[in-house]
Amino acid sequence: MIHYQLRCEAGHEFDGWFKNSEGFEVQVASGLVACPSCGSMDVSRALMAPAIPRKGRELVVATEPSQAAPAVPQAAGGAIPDSVRAALQKLREEVEKNCDYVGPDFAEEARRIHHGEAPPRGIYGESSDEDAEALADDGIAFARIPWVPRNDS
Repeated sequence: MIHYQLRCEAGHEFDGWFKNSEGFEVQVASGLVACPSCGSMDVSRALMAPAIPRKGRELVVATEPSQAAPAVPQAAGGAIPDSVRAALQKLREEVEKNCDYVGPDFAEEARRIHHGEAPPRGIYGESSDEDAEALADDGIAFARIPWVPRNDS
């Protein structure tokens, strides 16, 4: 899935999630995307500030073939509540226990799995925003999940 910030002709902004950029274009051209505030179907992508990771790449997790997600260390409003952090730490333990770490080759390995060139399995690793968008454009589904430090850290 790919996330876009959208804007209607009246200037209302809202979020939209699409399979890929082509999916967005097809839905807009078909009149399937409307502003939730005024109902206008004259909708376009708004300018979005890119999320740039500190080292240029983010951790990405795929728990099923073609399902991926990179790390987000903090909630949008600040620190992650303790109960949520505990759940995310448990999720990280399960991913590390049940999935293969593929490092910076995440996008390439996800593509190989998608095309049947590698065995289907859960994987996780690092990926840039550009790699993630390319995966979405290729029809390889992915989602992002928060990646918090381990319990023992």
